[in-house]
Amino acid sequence: MAPNHLKEIVKSLPDSPGVYKYLDDEKNIIYIGKAKSLKKRVNSYFTGKHFDNKKTAILVSRISHIEFTLVETEMDALLLENVLIKQYKPRFNILLKDDKTYASICIKNERFPRVISTRTIERDGSEYYGPYANSYLQYTLLELIRAGFPLRNCNYNLSKENIAAGKFKACLEYDIGNCMAPCVGKQSEEEYHETLLAVKKILKGNLTELRAELRDQMMEAVEHLAFEKADRFKQKLTLLENYQSKSTIVNDIKHDVDVFSIVSDERFAFSNYLKVSNGIIVQTQTFELKKKLEETDEELLSLAIAEVREKYQSRSKEIIVPLPLDWEDSGLTITVPKLGDKKKLLDLSMKNAMYYKREKLTQYELLNPDLKVDRLLTQMQKDLRLTELPKQIECFDNSNFQGTNPVSACVVFKDAKPSKKDYRHFIPKTVVGPDDFATMREVVFRRYRGLLETNEPLPNLIIIDGGKGQLSSAVESLRELGLYGKIPVIGIAKRLEELYYPEDEFPLYLDKKSETLKIIQQLRDEAHRFGITHHRNRRSKNTLHSDLADIKGIGSANIELLLKNLKSVKKIKESSLETLESIVGKSKAKIVFEHFNPTT
Repeated sequence: MAPNHLKEIVKSLPDSPGVYKYLDDEKNIIYIGKAKSLKKRVNSYFTGKHFDNKKTAILVSRISHIEFTLVETEMDALLLENVLIKQYKPRFNILLKDDKTYASICIKNERFPRVISTRTIERDGSEYYGPYANSYLQYTLLELIRAGFPLRNCNYNLSKENIAAGKFKACLEYDIGNCMAPCVGKQSEEEYHETLLAVKKILKGNLTELRAELRDQMMEAVEHLAFEKADRFKQKLTLLENYQSKSTIVNDIKHDVDVFSIVSDERFAFSNYLKVSNGIIVQTQTFELKKKLEETDEELLSLAIAEVREKYQSRSKEIIVPLPLDWEDSGLTITVPKLGDKKKLLDLSMKNAMYYKREKLTQYELLNPDLKVDRLLTQMQKDLRLTELPKQIECFDNSNFQGTNPVSACVVFKDAKPSKKDYRHFIPKTVVGPDDFATMREVVFRRYRGLLETNEPLPNLIIIDGGKGQLSSAVESLRELGLYGKIPVIGIAKRLEELYYPEDEFPLYLDKKSETLKIIQQLRDEAHRFGITHHRNRRSKNTLHSDLADIKGIGSANIELLLKNLKSVKKIKESSLETLESIVGKSKAKIVFEHFNPTT
């Protein structure tokens, strides 16, 4: 079984691709894994399925904390997992059979550069594209490049002196069209580099030219009835068109950049850092900043950037951030992207920061429930434009059945939770017939006149279940009592869940998923439930009394006595004369029995 704090972390994990890291008590990373669904994969470690495996059992027993990084696709998770395993070398990843380096495409730093596949990154000035998790797709790209843009694949030293000395001969590659033979001077250095520029465009994802060429070659093969050859071109074209060259893990950003995002509330800020090198995320961390004063996001983000760049000794000349920073003399390029690869990276960083925030706040609120109350009330105050925290909220609802047995309910929430001992029912005294507006006016007046007379605390917010009509009726009573303007009051309409303010022409629409709206809905539903329950009980009681009241000679005291002992009119009807005599005496029992059992 997992410890409680790990269970809460697992519950908070998203059902999306990512990489997870297991840490021990000393915060050392002991395992890194990839997942198509983080929630399902990580949860599987704690369900008991893997405990037959001794290694996994030991791993799980040492997990003290879980960290994760979200990515867009499962392929991205594969690539990032590989990068992080190479960087951190966790002890439980040593025996991984798939512990390999993914291949990249390299343009060698040579006079006539070769384009080759490699799993080794050398600091020799060569250019690297990738890595490619799908090796078949990588080799397809290389094959397409070689077919459309002939370059050499030999490893000869093609210096000017060697070529001039005639040390080489054109080989079979030249004869079959895969090379233009720069080794014997048949292709100049300038011509070769023109071809190489086109290859770089392809590797960066500029594939339009190559697609057009493949289509032309396919059509040409069809015209010459070379259908097998045409089919090969078609297969390559299909693969190329499905190739996703722009990924958040492998993208067009070939220089080093630092990506920072920030999300915050009244107490905390959470910032995510992604280090991108040659288009690959090589480092990621999300951390928390506890606010001491009312610092702005700009101030907190600036502090985070300064600390992280010093900690990781970052030398990146560009920083991608979600908001402008006043760092004109920093020597850095500050980018706030709106579109493209940089915006994708920023969105990914922001997603990680938001999930981290949700996870941490959930943990804090479990340990200290008062934090959740404070957060909810603060959010309500902000959303509803209140001047103080709504620590006590009261909600009113009217119930009746075809104009009969009207009942009004008042429910009370304290600290965003029901306070049932403070619930109240009101039976209208001055309203005749089904007049919802007049009923609301009366019960609101009676409720707050009573609180004023007994000197009890007044609510911080009043909610009226209904639209503008019911709200206006409540406002009339508050004006009469001198409370209008002192207690905020709003109405909630059922149809679109819109909120109405007095003297405000347009309603307020809250996000359907907002916690503020959920609490208001809970208040409204609780008032409706409380009112309906009392209304049904009252209607049922009145119905029972009316059936027995038709019996001449039986008063209310005897009716109450019969109902108390026999519980229902049905049982009274079915009771024997002896049973009725034991409850109300012989004379009254005879009247009741003969009423329900008339002799013909």
